[in-house]
Amino acid sequence: MTPDNRDTRRAEIEEAAYKLLSEKGYKATSMLAVARAAKASNETLYNWYGNKQALFQAIVARNAAQARETLQAALEGQGALDEVLERLGPLLLRLVTGDRAVALNRAAAGDVHDTATLGPAIAAAGRDAIVPLLARLIARERPDADQAHEAAETYIDLLIGDLQIRRVIGTLPPLSDAEVATRSDRARRLLMRLVG
Repeated sequence: MTPDNRDTRRAEIEEAAYKLLSEKGYKATSMLAVARAAKASNETLYNWYGNKQALFQAIVARNAAQARETLQAALEGQGALDEVLERLGPLLLRLVTGDRAVALNRAAAGDVHDTATLGPAIAAAGRDAIVPLLARLIARERPDADQAHEAAETYIDLLIGDLQIRRVIGTLPPLSDAEVATRSDRARRLLMRLVG
């Protein structure tokens, strides 16, 4: 199997796993059920992922990749902080409040007393990866902002607040495009004011 075909096949398997997760929940989603849904062998899943936790960790990593790639590209390029935040805010907000993230976070909550591996995987691929990259970008663009990490944390707080948990517990519907745009713009403006 070529690397491109393997990546495509992995994406298909992970999509099947996500659909089962959304329909049945984390505990009821087995590797065998994923293999059947993806029309793959159980052996392939175990060879590629090792176990159910690693399969879902791969889904988490794929889900957060676009935000990390946006920040990494900004660090490698010369985009101004304001311009990067203009692109990053809506992307992050849609990511963390989207149906996929909601399902993964619900699964992580359900896994706390079983393997307790999904929550740390979500944190590692998400906030723990995003905040340091954003802090580096803030420090590069605004050398006078000696509290770059704190500024990055503040931006995430301003952007997301408690929206994600409210989506996870079912008290908030998906955000409209207008809500995403308004909240993203507000967080960007307030951070730019904060870092001067």
